[in-house]
Order: sequence, then C-alpha cells, then structure tokens
Amino acid sequence: MAREQRRLAAIIAADVVGYSSLMGRDESGTLARLREHRTQRLEPTLARHGGRLVKLTGDGALVEFPSAVDALGAAIEFQQSMAEANRDQPADTAIVFRIGLHLGDLIVEGEDLYGDGVNVAARLEAQALPGGIVISGDVHNAVAGRLKAAFDDLGNLALKNIERPVRAFGVKWDLADWKLSAAPAAQVSVGAPPASMDVPLSLPDKPSIAVLPFQNMSGEITTVLSRQRWLFVIARTSAFTYKGKVLDLKQVGRELGVRYVLEGSVRKAGNRVRIAVQLIDALSGAHLWADNFDSKLEDIFELHDRVAMEVAGAVEPSLRHAEIDRSLRKPTANLDAYDLYMRASAAFRDPSINNLRAAFDLTQRAIDQDPNFARVLALRATCIMHTADAFGPQAAVESLRLAHAALAASSDDSEATSFAAMTIALMGGSIDTALSASQRALMLNPSGFWALVANGWIQCAAGNPDAAIEPFTLALRLSPRDAFRGYGELGLAIAHRDLGHPEIALDWARRAILSLPRLAGGYRAAAAALVDLGRASEAREVIGQLLQAFPKARIDSDFICRQNRSTATADSWIAALRLAGLPE
Repeated sequence: MAREQRRLAAIIAADVVGYSSLMGRDESGTLARLREHRTQRLEPTLARHGGRLVKLTGDGALVEFPSAVDALGAAIEFQQSMAEANRDQPADTAIVFRIGLHLGDLIVEGEDLYGDGVNVAARLEAQALPGGIVISGDVHNAVAGRLKAAFDDLGNLALKNIERPVRAFGVKWDLADWKLSAAPAAQVSVGAPPASMDVPLSLPDKPSIAVLPFQNMSGEITTVLSRQRWLFVIARTSAFTYKGKVLDLKQVGRELGVRYVLEGSVRKAGNRVRIAVQLIDALSGAHLWADNFDSKLEDIFELHDRVAMEVAGAVEPSLRHAEIDRSLRKPTANLDAYDLYMRASAAFRDPSINNLRAAFDLTQRAIDQDPNFARVLALRATCIMHTADAFGPQAAVESLRLAHAALAASSDDSEATSFAAMTIALMGGSIDTALSASQRALMLNPSGFWALVANGWIQCAAGNPDAAIEPFTLALRLSPRDAFRGYGELGLAIAHRDLGHPEIALDWARRAILSLPRLAGGYRAAAAALVDLGRASEAREVIGQLLQAFPKARIDSDFICRQNRSTATADSWIAALRLAGLPE
C-alpha cells in the first residue's frame, strides 16, 4: 500500500461574500468580474509571494504557500487590490472576499490538498468580516513581529465540523505600511456610498466623528458620544443612510464633513455576542484604535447600554490623543487656543517639571486668546496643583481661582468640570463643591475617563476611599490603554492603602510608576505601603529613587492635609513617609 503523502504548508481559503445574490442579479457580469479579478489581481499576487493556486471553487479559491509570512503578505495585498478595484464599483455589484489562513499538515493527492488543515482554513474564512482576514493561532505564532500588521485576538472559536477549539486572530494593517494605494479592506469595507452631495463638507472647528450603523447599536453609541461637548457628532439619521452599504470611509468623511469614523460589527455564537469596533481617521485612512467587546445575550437592552458605554469610554481617549498628536504636527505659527490647549495636554501627559512649565506657557497663551476656555483654565489649575511647592505660597489661591473660573465657564463640559472639581478637592477648597461638580461631570459623561478618575480622587480626599474604588476601576476598564491611566492606578494605590490593604496598594503604586515614571505620587504611595508592610528598608530604596528623580521632594504636611480631610489618614501618610526617609 502506497504511503500517504503529507506536507506542512500555509493554506488560504478565500470566498466571495454574497455570491448567490450577485449571480442572481447578474450571472454573466459576475463571472466576467471574477475572471478579471483572478487574472489581474489574484494570480499576480500569488506569483509575487510564491503561492500555488490549488483549485477554484466557483465562488472562491484554495491557495498553498510554503511560508506563513508569504501567505499573509499575499492575503493583505490581494485584499488591498480588491479594495482598489471596488472603489468605483456600485455596492450591489462589488465583489468582496473573505479570507481564512491556517498553517497545518496537509494530505497531498496529485495537485490537490485535503485534510484537517484545509478544513480549518475554510472555517476561519467564514469567520472573517467582508474584505477581512482571519488567521489561526499557528499562523499568528509564525508571523508575529515579521509583518507590518496588527492582530485582534478572537479567542478560541468552535468551528463547524472541527472537533477542537481553534485559536483565531483578526488581521489589521495600515495603508502606509503596504505599497498598494488602495484603502486597506481589513480596516474598511470599500465601495461607493450614496452620493449625497457634490462638494465635500468642510471640517468643523471641533474634532468631528460619525458612528456608522452597527446592528442596532449605533444609536446608543452616538447618544453617549454626543455628551462630549468638545466633539462634533454626526446625527444618527445622517449616518444611518450608509446602512448596508459597502463603504470607502475616506469618502464618508468627505460627504459627512468629519475627521473620524467609527464602525463595527456584531457576531453571535450561541448565547454569546462579540462586538468588534474600530476607529478610523477618515482623512488619512489610518487605523487609530480597535477592540472587541464580549457578552452574554441574556438581557439585550442591558447589553446595548453597557457596550455603548464601554465603546464610548474607549473611543473618547483615543480621539483625545489623536487630536493631541495632530496638534503637535501643526506648524507653531498657526496655533489657535484649541491647538495650544492640545499641546499643553501633551505636556501634561508626561508630567516632568520641564513639561509642566511648558504647559504653563501654553495654557497662558491659550487664555490670552480665549479667557473663557474652560478646559484651559482647568488644566492650568491642575498643573499648579502638581507643582505647588515650586509655584510658591500662592499656589493654592491661584489654582482655586482658576478652578472656580473653569466651573463657571464649563456648564456642559465634563472634562473641564472634572479637572476643576479635582483641583478644588485636592487644594483645600470646598469638598461639597467638588463632589457636586464631580457628579455633574459624571452626569454629562458617565463613561468619561477623567470624570471617573476625578470622582475617585475627590472621594479619597473626602475620606471615602471605599467609594473611590469603583470609579477608578471603571475608568481603567473602559480605557485600559489610556496614556493617563497612571493617575487612575495611583488613585487605586492611595484608596487601598487608606482602606488598610497595603499589598494591593503596593501593586497599584508600582503600576503607576511604570505608567507615569515622572509622577512623584507613585513613589510616595509605594514607600508608604512598604512601611505598612514592615519593609522599611525597601521603602527607603523607593524614596531614594524618588529623590534621584525629584531632588527637591519633601514631606509637604500642608498639601497632605489638604488631600486628606481625615486627620487620622493625613497623619498616617506623614508618619509613613518619615519612616521611609523622605525629608521634611
């Protein structure tokens, strides 16, 4: 009996989305376009990457590659070439592919391939979004770090007729990283949206975003984002005209007059649902952020509310940091108050003494242009709070003056209200005023990172560390990769120490130091927690690191008392820092 031939190879399974409908509408035209795509796009791509066309399946293809890197490179290039081909194609005739890619052991019979590896690739293809690529964990292990692509972990998937769960990853890439000029189809589905206007709309003064239709989800997300007064959010009714269309997001941006576009999809498997979301810069096509949100389908209304809040909470900081980066690229001779504020925010993101001084200068220039710019007033107040020892005896007076001015100017701005309220609480102002303002900020934006973090800090100052845990935790869950997350981590360190949990406090303090190494508070919290644990020698080492980074750091009893309205808590911090060796 002849020995069965096998070989290890990367296998691509590709399939046309909605093939039956396309054939039903225009059989001859669909076949002609498929032949054109095969000869002009598929075959040249395979030749460049060493792929072998195993067989055509009417509405798809099976392709073998000797290398997983070559296979994924070919898949990305092919999807981009299809995006280019579909750019001017009507949505109801555009041919869009899904691609699945697996690396496995294959059975060879002549020119054909069989076996579990082929089946896994075919099942992964069915999991891909239109214009997208899904790869197995084996492929991911082979290509990670070797191609300019990013990967969304889809978890272990239960695939039809595959006995074992298969780890899978969605593939994303940036247009600038690949040579083809097409918009990347893994990020955006491509085609012609309805031509609603002949002249592109100009961008508004505010950062602007459109939430394209999800499956019954976009309305909730639009509502939550609309609470952000610094954002210009396109109404749901306008965005809804794109429902069911294959879209070129750059064109959507031009037609709606927005810089950013949020799109997503909903997949159901049994009693679970996964919502995939991505944020695109519609001007450049750059992929700014993406994430998945998983839940059970037990209460669909609760799911809608929770996911809308989580998506909006994650999108807000992504937009904020995109605007900061955009402002930093702008010529310095052409800066208005908003751009000056964004540059000050960038400096505050890394709170070294030099950066805080730069933020002082930038905020003053912004105030000179717009004396009632609430966010600038609040940020300047917060910067003074961070450098109270360097600012001098008037630090508390000036920071409180600015914070109250920001509150007076920020009736509908959650972030400005949050910064102002936090400054009032931590600089010795009225706790009742701070708590009231914080509640208003949360009402304006329940998922706002700074609204939640500020509330946590104010609760700590008021002597309610137990009430601070939830807002800090929620802020970090909604925005786990936020550049400012160190402020939430430090807040959790302080709250847990005040609650008598030094081990937990030490863990969060160390995280805060890693996130914001130039924020002195992380070192102070770590040292105090180590003293509580009876590890005074380690606490002194941490204080040594603090003094190396901040030579003028001292125990500021007045500031500690302002930050802690509970006398016992303030005394505890002062005593712990003395034992750790921090000078008076």
